[in-house]
This record gives sequence, structure tokens and C-alpha cells, in this order.
Amino acid sequence: MNRADFLPYREIHLDFHTSEEISGIGADFDPDEFADTLVKAHVNSITCFARCHHGWIYYDTELNPERRHPYLTRNLLKEQIDACHARGIRVPIYTTVQWDHFTARRHPEWICTDEQGRIVGTPPFEAGFYREMNVNSPYVEEFLKPHVREIMAMLPTDGLFFDIVRVIPSTDPYTQDRMRAAGLDPANAEQRARFALDSLNDFKRELSAFVWSINPEVSLFFNAGHVGTRHRAVVDAYSHWELETLPSGGWGYLHFPVSTRYARTLGIDVLGMTGKFHTSWGDFHSFKNLAALQYEVFQMLAMNAKCMIGDQLPPRGRIERSVYELIGKVYAEVEQKEPWCHGARPLCDIAVFTPEEFAGGSAGQLPDATKGATRLLEEAAQQFDIVDSASDLTPYRVVILPDAIPVDASLAGKLDAYLAQGGSLLATFESGLNPDKNAFGLDALGVTLASDGPIDAAGNLARGRVYDRSDFVEYILPRPELAEGLPPTEHAMYIRGMDVTAQTGSQVLADIVPSYFDRTWEHFCSHRHTPSAGQIRNPAVIRTGNAIYFSSPIFTIYQKVAPLWCKRLLCNALDLLIPEPLLRHTGPSTIRATVNEQADQRRQIVHLLHYIPERRGEFFDIIEDVIPLYDTALSVRVPGIVKSVVAVPQGEALPFEMHGGRVEFVVPSIDGHQMIELQL
Repeated sequence: MNRADFLPYREIHLDFHTSEEISGIGADFDPDEFADTLVKAHVNSITCFARCHHGWIYYDTELNPERRHPYLTRNLLKEQIDACHARGIRVPIYTTVQWDHFTARRHPEWICTDEQGRIVGTPPFEAGFYREMNVNSPYVEEFLKPHVREIMAMLPTDGLFFDIVRVIPSTDPYTQDRMRAAGLDPANAEQRARFALDSLNDFKRELSAFVWSINPEVSLFFNAGHVGTRHRAVVDAYSHWELETLPSGGWGYLHFPVSTRYARTLGIDVLGMTGKFHTSWGDFHSFKNLAALQYEVFQMLAMNAKCMIGDQLPPRGRIERSVYELIGKVYAEVEQKEPWCHGARPLCDIAVFTPEEFAGGSAGQLPDATKGATRLLEEAAQQFDIVDSASDLTPYRVVILPDAIPVDASLAGKLDAYLAQGGSLLATFESGLNPDKNAFGLDALGVTLASDGPIDAAGNLARGRVYDRSDFVEYILPRPELAEGLPPTEHAMYIRGMDVTAQTGSQVLADIVPSYFDRTWEHFCSHRHTPSAGQIRNPAVIRTGNAIYFSSPIFTIYQKVAPLWCKRLLCNALDLLIPEPLLRHTGPSTIRATVNEQADQRRQIVHLLHYIPERRGEFFDIIEDVIPLYDTALSVRVPGIVKSVVAVPQGEALPFEMHGGRVEFVVPSIDGHQMIELQL
């Protein structure tokens, strides 16, 4: 299987987690109505259920008849597949792994346990099937593999979606035995966590090899709700990535751009997954606002991902026509836009290292520095990937180390080589420190650690720590090289930065101005932080050759409180390193702009999105309205002479001019999403 670009663009993930207390399962299912509704909605792939989190099976199983849903009235999955295949619609098959209520009740010894020996997940008298099955137990050999083998023997299998495959450290006897056999101490929490990751990766490789030994053409994905740096080590077990990222369902609107900007660098196809739900999975009879669904799906196209929308089939099996009228409006546009997406790859000036490699991360716990960098750079229309220490840096003009990237000897050597080849570097706060954080491990930054800075009342280092009233505030005063668009005064840095000095030969671009004193019970001023004392203390921003260092955690500050001056300072620094960025525009910072290349067609595609998430309810952001933009001027750096500029798929030719390796033109209207083809 060619795993670089094989997935269809218009997919559905059709949940079917259905209680044994509900009768008439599939009673109203009409295979023709089901598949014809999908065709009308422009769907060309739908993931359907073999087995759900309740543990029930939805096909005529011979191996596990006791697990067939007690009220299932037909061979539902087989009928779904046959009807879809007759219309050219692909049907990957879903089965659960670690959440299985049926198995958990019958084999409690197969459930993961915590340090106190308690089961991990839903307590006995709470609603939910969230008990974590243990992949180090007999569960895999005695049930899961035979179940998968039966699926592939009894049903036409285009792909397999294994859900809930997560790192769960456990203290159960099976895990203890396997740890001891590997020379590890089960009582050591750090070793349990490491073993949990390693054994899960072994499980994935073993199961994917098992599946592909039966049918090497089957697509395969293990879902954990987030794809991040830990997945690099086991990419060989996947045919593609599916990025579960429902903005209203706990992931938020930043999760998709963070995860896809990393996942797309790993060499296999990427599929984005949102949902039709107003909230999240299991929200029956709800509908996402059309504008929100458009943005979430069109953003996938803009970032070189295929598109998937999650839905849930009602228990009686009749597909909800109104849901697919909504989906069809969006997927009809996707179908029109696909020719400008096939085989495209992102063009990027910048590589942003993710702290997730060093500190971990999940759907609900992405590092603030990563989120702040993504938000700030997207608002600035910068083109970037998110990378880790194993990534190839040569394609990028600038590497950014945001706030918390430790640099050991190996990474220092890699960054030094990158700089020697003409690359540029921007680092902030603790990035560049050695792993022990007692000195800078990257001489190229031209800074020296002067001290660890102040200690708070609890005995913690104050630097990098968030305080409600910004107790340890300091102020930044930019010098002329960094002052474009900023008033000539101090600017509050709400989180304390590093105490550094500049080495000989480095250029100071901004200074730190301290407050009169830090806020404590013994000395405080007004309601919040203390004002500036007006005297320069030490450098805030330092340039050494092609490297610029900010002593403040500027990306975390931006993620927390989004000061415009932080964005302008950072963008001014980038202008020094990339005087000719890939893209500039005259529109508002709410535009999301990407530049992709279709090399075979000798063209670049600019995606412009303008949708504004708002916190109208207390729990999550929504998008309801599309606010069109008019007469937005663009300037794009191109590798040659542009022959034409066309708004697509409309086919409207736009006037343009070439100046100094850039093509300049005006986009008459951006009504949500507009693509521009630059033919070279």
C-alpha cells in the first residue's frame, strides 16, 4: 500500500455505542436508504461498527454469539458494507480495544489497576464503560485477535479502526510478571510508565503485523484521541493518521492545527476528524452550525489532510437525513475543491519544536508554548510545521525553540550544523538550556545564565510560573531594531523570564526593566503587579549572528493573555530573520492562510479562511456567522515567473504583478474559504 496519499477526502465515522437496554437494534435499517443518503451527501468512505464500547457485536458472529447485541435484528454491519460497496463507498471497520463493558464485567482480572490496586476507569456504581482493558493480559490472545481474525474472514474489510489504544501504566499481576521478565521493577512508577509505552508500541506492531499478514491492503489506525511525538517511534504500525479533534468536544480549536502540523511531517497520509455534534460524541439529535463545520473541514484541506465528520447512528438504524443534508452542503464543496488538494504538500519557512517531546502531551494537555506559538504564528500568516529532534531541519529557513526545549549535546550539534548551513534560530525563555537547566547548552544563542532568579514564598523558582496577580512581572523595552509598531515605552511581561547576560559580540535588541519590587505580603503596590522602576537591568532580547534569543516565555504569555505587544515583538524578530516570508496579506489577524504546492501541476495553492470562533456559551467556542472580507491584498514568494492567478474553484482570473521574486494580487472576496491558484 502506498501510504503517502491514498485516503479518500469525504469520510464519515459512524459511532454506534448502543446499550443492551434498548430494543429494536437496526429494526428500521434500510440499506438502500442508508447508502443513497451517503451518496447524496457526497460521502465516499464511512467507518462502521463491528463492536462498540458496550462490548456488543453488530454482525452475525459465529465465534462470540453471546456478544451479539441481544436486540440486534439483522446482520447490520454486513448489510451496511454491501450497500456502500455497491455504490463505490469505502467501509473501514471499527472495533474497540481498551473500553469494553462486556469483557470488563466478565474478566475483571484483565482490567488495568492503579498503585492502590483499584481498577482504572469507571467505578462500579457510576455510569460509563471507561474501564481500561490491559493489553498485557490474556485479553489480546484469548479474545481480541480471534475477534479481528473473524471480522476479516466474514466481512469485506477495507480497513480497521482500533479505538482507545492508550498508554495506561498498570500494577496488575500480568503487567508485573512481564516487567520482571524484562528486568524492570513494577513498584517503580517511572519504570511502569516507560513499560506502558513500550508494551503498547509492541502491541501495536504485533497487531498490525497480524492484520497485514491476513490482508496487506487493509488500512489500519490505532486511536488515542491525539497524535504526537510519541507516535514517531511506531509509525510503521500505521497506514495513516486519523486526528480525532472535535473542537467543541474537549479538543478546542487549537488542537487540530497543532497535531496536523506535526503529523504531516511523518510521511504517511493524514485524515482530520471533527464531528457533526454541537458538543461531542454521543450528542444525539444535535447539529453543528454550518459555518463551524465548514471551517473545521476546509481547514483540513488547507493543511493537507483528508476530511472526516463524526456521527452516531440512532439505535433503530435509520440514518438521520437532516444530518446528511448538513454534511452534504460541506462535502459538495470539498468535492469541488479536491483537484487543488490532491498530492499537495505544505510550503513552510519555519520549523517549531514542540515541548511535547520532552514533557508529554495529550488532547486536553498540549504544552502552552506549543499552543501559543501556533496561535501567534497563524495570526501572523507565517508558514510553519511543528517538529521534534528527529526531524530534518534543512527545508526550513528558521527554527523556533519555544519556551521549554532542552538542548543536549546531540541536539546542540544538530542546531549548530543547521546554523552553519545558513539557517536561522529563534529561542525563548528556557529553550537552549541543557537538560539540567544549570547552563545554556547552545553557545550559538550568545547568552549566559546569570542566576536562577527569585524564589516565591513556597520555595519555587518564580521564572515561568503563572501567578494570579503577576507577582513577578518584569518589563521589556525594545530598542529601535525591534520597535516597529510599538510605543517607545516598557511593556509588561506577565510571567517572569530568565536572568541572562549577553556574551561579547552579541547585539542587544531589547532590555529588561524591573519593577520596584516583586509582589509579596511584605511589599505590594495596588491591585496587581508592581510598576516599572524605570532602570534597565539586563538584556531581554539578544541577537548573535542568525540566532535571536528572548529571555521571556513569550509564547506561554501569549497563550495565557495574548498581549499584542508580544506578537509584534516576535514578528519584528522574525522579520530580521526572514525579510521575505512566504506570504503577506493586508487582512485582519483572524485570517488563516496557508501555502501549498502541487509539484506535478507546477502550481501553488493559497488557502484563505476567515471564520471566527467565539465563546458564546461557557464551555466551548462556537462559530455561527461567516463575515466576508473584501479586497485583501496578498504577496507570495514564488520560485519563478507566475503565468496566472486564479480564484478556484470559481475559475476567476485575477490581475497580478511580479516584484522581486514575489507575486502580488488582490483577492476580491473571502467568504469563509477561498483558494487561489498560482500557476508557475
